[in-house]
Amino acid sequence: MAKENMSFIVCCANGAGSSLMMKMTMQKMLDTVGIKPGKVHHCALSEGKTAASQYDVVFCAQNFANMFKDAEKKGTVVIGLRNIMSAREMEDKMKEKGLL
Repeated sequence: MAKENMSFIVCCANGAGSSLMMKMTMQKMLDTVGIKPGKVHHCALSEGKTAASQYDVVFCAQNFANMFKDAEKKGTVVIGLRNIMSAREMEDKMKEKGLL
């Protein structure tokens, strides 16, 4: 997967506060590691489950990661986080998935 122009979707239960904060944290982390993302979107789980396969990477809370099995089958990388506000955890999980 190309490191530049990767597309990201960030999902939380309602698509309001948590996903927006997670998106901002993710963007700071991507800046730190030198990745310029393509498309970035935050939304509620209901929208995310439908749209996830159109993105390269999904970030969500760990307990929601199993909701994206269909997208994973189509090649989307799903990253479940214990602490959705941790740039370090995001970076570590991206490394584990071979994205960094």
